[in-house]
Amino acid sequence: MPGGLVALLDDVSIIARTAAASVDDIAAAAGRAGSKTAGVVIDDAAVTPSYVTGLSPARELPIIWNITKGSLKNKLLILLPGALLLSEFLPGAIIFLLMLGGGYLCYEGAEKVLEKLGGEKHGKTVDDVIEDPVAFEKQRVSGAIRTDLILSAEIMAITLNEVAAEDLLTRGAVLALVGIAVTVAVYGTVGLIVKMDDVGLHLVKNGITAAGRKFGRLLVQGMPKLLVALSLIGTIAMLWVGGGIILHGLEEIGLGAPAHIAHDIQHWVEQATAGLGGVLGWLTYAALSAIFGLVLGAVIALLLHKVLGLGHAVEDAEAEAH
Repeated sequence: MPGGLVALLDDVSIIARTAAASVDDIAAAAGRAGSKTAGVVIDDAAVTPSYVTGLSPARELPIIWNITKGSLKNKLLILLPGALLLSEFLPGAIIFLLMLGGGYLCYEGAEKVLEKLGGEKHGKTVDDVIEDPVAFEKQRVSGAIRTDLILSAEIMAITLNEVAAEDLLTRGAVLALVGIAVTVAVYGTVGLIVKMDDVGLHLVKNGITAAGRKFGRLLVQGMPKLLVALSLIGTIAMLWVGGGIILHGLEEIGLGAPAHIAHDIQHWVEQATAGLGGVLGWLTYAALSAIFGLVLGAVIALLLHKVLGLGHAVEDAEAEAH
């Protein structure tokens, strides 16, 4: 019996060491994959605050919590199983799924730029007078969750592409880990952002020290500017990430000329700027990806709106939340 117990304990220790190594591998893979989704995450964080704009401050955190729950369901119950099935039975489709999402990001980013430049606005607008606040809140939450589904699909596709060579269990664990981490990071940050003006107002009214009241005024005055900056950053992130995904995808399917040109310019900048070459080279490639994304997105928008008369369904759904 002792021998059997020792053997059992030895087996348990081997399993434990193997599990620990697997956890390390999963964490490392999740870190690699998570870094690739940064641009989409920035966009997600930039878009979400608009869904609580104009509503009662008392309802801001409950709304964000409802969106958070919807986002977790999107990632863990819908997208994760679908991504695993796709990677197991049709892995060649992943790059096309990525490119489809990249094209959507380019389209959305270009739409925002064109509207800022005076172009036609698409989709419905919400009436200033809200007759049924409960129904209106549900409408906004539904719109936010629909938008989240699109962005989450791109996050999961990027993650899946990074861990495509791993075994099924590792792929599933990484997808779940990245999905949960991104959701907590995005909506936790959004919760802090939307409540900062309330914190500032509280400090202005109830601050014990002059410095505290001054800090409160800075928060109240600074939050609108921060939201504008987030909107700009989100648009740039969409174009940069979307354009980069399309360039990479074209290279993967044998149409590498656009990506090669961008890489050649990046390498020239790196060589011409010793010391800062790595940073400036990366910024150059990101800028070229964003320009490519803007041009592609504008073409897609033109085709959808002017040629085919399509593209309004998604916008109408999103407009319900604004």
